[in-house]
Amino acid sequence: MTKYIFVTGGVTSSLGKGIIAASVAKLLQSRGFSVTIQKFDPYINVDPGTLNPYEHGECYVTDDGAETDLDLGHYERFLNVPTSQANNVTTGRIYLTVITKEREGAYLGKTVQVIPHITDEIKRRMLLLGQTGQFDIVITEIGGTVGDIESLPYIEAIRQLRWELGNENCLVVHLTLLPFLAAAKELKTKPTQHSVKELLMSGIQPDILVCRTEHAITADIRRKVALFCNLDSSSVIEALDAESIYDVPLMMLKEKLDLVILSKLRLVDRSEPKLTAWKNFLGKLKNPTQVVHIAVIGKYVELQDAYKSISESFIHAGAVNECRVKVSMIHSEHITSYNVAEKLKGMNGILVAPGFGERGIEGKIVAVRYARENNLPFFGICLGMQCAVIEFGRTVLGLSDAHSTEMMLKTTSPVIDLMEEQKQVTQKGGTMRLGAYDCAIKKDSKAYNCYHKTGISERHRHRYEFNNAYLTQYETAGMLATGTNPDSGLVEIVEIPSHRWFVGVQFHPELKSTVENPHPLFVGFVKACIGDK
Repeated sequence: MTKYIFVTGGVTSSLGKGIIAASVAKLLQSRGFSVTIQKFDPYINVDPGTLNPYEHGECYVTDDGAETDLDLGHYERFLNVPTSQANNVTTGRIYLTVITKEREGAYLGKTVQVIPHITDEIKRRMLLLGQTGQFDIVITEIGGTVGDIESLPYIEAIRQLRWELGNENCLVVHLTLLPFLAAAKELKTKPTQHSVKELLMSGIQPDILVCRTEHAITADIRRKVALFCNLDSSSVIEALDAESIYDVPLMMLKEKLDLVILSKLRLVDRSEPKLTAWKNFLGKLKNPTQVVHIAVIGKYVELQDAYKSISESFIHAGAVNECRVKVSMIHSEHITSYNVAEKLKGMNGILVAPGFGERGIEGKIVAVRYARENNLPFFGICLGMQCAVIEFGRTVLGLSDAHSTEMMLKTTSPVIDLMEEQKQVTQKGGTMRLGAYDCAIKKDSKAYNCYHKTGISERHRHRYEFNNAYLTQYETAGMLATGTNPDSGLVEIVEIPSHRWFVGVQFHPELKSTVENPHPLFVGFVKACIGDK
């Protein structure tokens, strides 16, 4: 029977439930168990696709085209296993399903209520992945914090499942905070006690407490927390602030969190954790032989989670190259032709990030021109690739008003235009070109030298594309389409062969980079930046 682990949080948000869930999954996977993780978010949006990155960080996209929470990126980066539509569920999706069924008459005239109808739908989705027969263990992270009004139906659903499945098949890991008061010079346990009390009031006794802390937990504090939260001391786990999120699995291994879980779920330990590749990665990450400086030009740079997957991809690629990548986030609205040289001074490479809308677009185009004219390694992703096309059209081809119809509907040189199938779309949510699509790569290209194959599949999230009416003109002038979709002819990759390293891609390579499989384009770009030094 599939075992279920629920990860909840208390005291405050942003404690790192996703990292703890991914770390637990990694440890169990390394012991030979088949594990998956899912995220249940309490907001009413059906998915985060229509949310501003300032609101919720980046929108992560899966192979099957689901727009999901960024925590799914952590799951994939840690487990090296792709997620899907089923791995992220929101309150909006739950209610949409229940209301649709009510409209269809599925409830036979009954009054539709939060209990049992909403909680039944939550439970159905919580068990869905476990019923496929693919997984020994399903870990479910509950967004928000215990005590939030929005989270109550999820907590109630867990309470019911614990009764239905039994304690040996289901456990709750609760993440809390042990704050350190500088004036008192001690850790305080009361916030954790209140958090557990809140859970108890909802009918749930946590099985394991993971305590985030800035300072080591003494044996006395561990016993105190265990006593007042109805646990044995071995079930109180210390989670010290880590230098890197990739240290957390080894820290949890040291705390024997995986062994406590196996004991409580009555699972036979299959083998010692096999974490050789993980430790090798950490060894290279912490012992770089050199440093490169890369500028990421974007317009959501104030929030680090807005470009989370790009930041993590640089960590993976840097480790492969035994190099520390120092990323400088530069706001595209602050870049002009007058200050670009000063803004990008000392940079070994430039990445122009994805995004939507007109704001900051001219700063991105200026940065592209600087990279192209100064032979500086350049990498453009989605809108970044489109900016490269616009800049080349204006500067090299002489198309003075070359632009994307997303920003300038009536341009006479629409080098980037709305995809044909998007022209009749009126709804916003889940209607872009989403998910994995094939790309055929030409040999003797930078992309081929990175992938070492002519056929790839990458994830997309866009509405606009390179306008193929201009393709011959571009290729004659020196910007080549080295990757195209074999079915639609959509240009996926553009390069300038005469440049040291100038690559723009319509897809999102950062969404497929993991610790064990760093993305080849990021690896190649970082290598080119090292060469620039």
